[in-house]
Amino acid sequence: MSFVLDQVRRIDGQLDRLHWSKYASTPSSPIPSSASDNTPSDDDLLDDPPDAVRVAELQAAINQLSATSIRNRTLPLSSRTILSALRLAAMLDAHSSTQDEGSPRKTHPVEHDLEWLLVSKAIAQTHGLIIHFLLEQTLPLGWDIWYWDEVLSSSYYLGLYSVQTTPRRIWQWSNTVYHDARRKFQATGGMQSADQAGAVSISRSWSKFYGLVKDSIRDRSLADAQAKIMSPLMLYRSEARSKQKGLRRLREMSACGLGVLVDEGMNLDFDDSSPRRSKDEKDEWKTIVSRSLSLMETILRNLTILDLGIHEFEDTVFTSVEDDTELSQVNATDDESNQSLALMVNRLQLILQVHLPNHVASSKRMVKKYGRPSHIVRYWLPAAALLLSSSTLLRIAVNRKAQIVSWLSDLGTTTMDFWYNWVVEPIRKLVGTIRHDKDSEIAIMSKESLEGDRASLERMVVDFARDNPSTVSGTPLNEVEIADVRAKVREGDLTPVLRAYEQDLRRPFVGTVRGDLIRALLIQIQKTKVDVEVAVGGIDALLKSQELVFGFVGLTPGVLVCLGLFRWLGGIVGGSRGRRAQKGNGHRIRLLRNIDRILSGSAPSNNGMLSYKDHGMLLCEVHVLRQSAGSVMPREIFAEFQEEINDLVDLRTGVERQIRVVDRIRWAYSNWTR
Repeated sequence: MSFVLDQVRRIDGQLDRLHWSKYASTPSSPIPSSASDNTPSDDDLLDDPPDAVRVAELQAAINQLSATSIRNRTLPLSSRTILSALRLAAMLDAHSSTQDEGSPRKTHPVEHDLEWLLVSKAIAQTHGLIIHFLLEQTLPLGWDIWYWDEVLSSSYYLGLYSVQTTPRRIWQWSNTVYHDARRKFQATGGMQSADQAGAVSISRSWSKFYGLVKDSIRDRSLADAQAKIMSPLMLYRSEARSKQKGLRRLREMSACGLGVLVDEGMNLDFDDSSPRRSKDEKDEWKTIVSRSLSLMETILRNLTILDLGIHEFEDTVFTSVEDDTELSQVNATDDESNQSLALMVNRLQLILQVHLPNHVASSKRMVKKYGRPSHIVRYWLPAAALLLSSSTLLRIAVNRKAQIVSWLSDLGTTTMDFWYNWVVEPIRKLVGTIRHDKDSEIAIMSKESLEGDRASLERMVVDFARDNPSTVSGTPLNEVEIADVRAKVREGDLTPVLRAYEQDLRRPFVGTVRGDLIRALLIQIQKTKVDVEVAVGGIDALLKSQELVFGFVGLTPGVLVCLGLFRWLGGIVGGSRGRRAQKGNGHRIRLLRNIDRILSGSAPSNNGMLSYKDHGMLLCEVHVLRQSAGSVMPREIFAEFQEEINDLVDLRTGVERQIRVVDRIRWAYSNWTR
């Protein structure tokens, strides 16, 4: 959304309010059956009712041009849509025929008012269409001016520019020499005697033409002798500076035309509902509409004349509008008003079919003349190098076909293995962990291993205690004592074994021969094994409690690699749109900087308002800022931001207040502009 849509909708609403305010104080009266419920009857002004078919045609065309219509979601409308709406109401053909015949048709006041409303809405849509074209023309000029800044700021870029434009210079020089020699050759008689002397005369004519070519080259060399005093880089620098100056002048003229059109065109913001105002005063909006039409036509005809300065352009525009007497009959008699309405329709048709296309074509020619070189000029050198080396590249590709196929195959296999092993498989394991799948549980050892080793230890200690009852009570063990030994073993108490081990250490040789020392030592080894398994079981439980974390850790490398690869491919495929998206908030900061610079460096008029040129430049920057902010701000925040934007572009508030609005935007919306 841009301020062009708001401009068109605001003017459209003002036209509806001004049109219907005429009937606000009129008593209700019968309405024609074919008219809509919102169409007021004017039977108190004319006894005959209006033509129902004509009213329906006008209402259909008005709905087609209305900014509040559901169908018109994209504003402003195209020139073809505007003309089709006028043809739908038969405004073009009807008014042209009546004007040619010299006997305009007597129209009912209701029909006449609807015709004025239709033409006014068409002019409002044309007003928005021209503003849209001026914005689209002015905004890209900044990039071309920046290109020439880059060329002028570096000798490397300047040399590169000279190499890029060398073929064009050679072609222009050769073309000039050829046409000069041809002109001289035709002036001396050319090949008139060729029919008389045959091939000999043709040979002499070609020799003569070749001599004229050499003379033209010598003359061109003498003419360029003064330019050769300067170095080639200085010549290219002068050319780049001249092109940049032309672009700056074109941008200033476009911005000035935009400012004049927004400030002075279709300015209908006044109270027209007062019942004490006279009829001429209440029809003042018709004069404003007609003058706006003349203003649009004059701007389109003079906007691309770069020889005019800014002040000369403004004087020319306002003088032409003041001297335009053809549209001054809007508040005269009915016949003169009908003729003026027909003239406005014809002028509007001329703007949409002639002046606007001519302006667009002229602007494109100037941008092509002063703007950055085309892609063919800038990239002919690498393209030529690629073309010349294409045979070598093709021969290398043919000779290494098997290796290239193998590389591609390996690349595909590696990519698929990476995808399945580092993305698909970790995701499958992660899903299994979330679902508590037993096959996906992390386990260092099984539960059965620990239980088996512990039971074996119990049996070893119990058998040892039975064989050596002296280590427990000195008498054979009963069931109660055996159960007590088994319970202590579960708790890790190996007292019977340790007592025997301590006694045998006093006589290790006897204990070894008897076997009790080795048996006690092996039981302690089994105990150590059980203790290690218990510790490992604790670690196993800890790993199981963090199994989901380990799953995400295993998935992270593959996801990061895929994300980086997808962003890289998106940046390549997205092109300039992707790069603009990466600029983000930095771009909006630069826009605020440009707005602040325009306001701070402007030369306000006596009433403290911006000039038309500065206002046009401000509108261009605000237009881009509003579109950029609308893509990142929440809807409720953006609605408040639009209020600040409206205050910023309001010329009547003065420069000082506009600067304060910029400061308020900078701190109030810093989250989206930092």
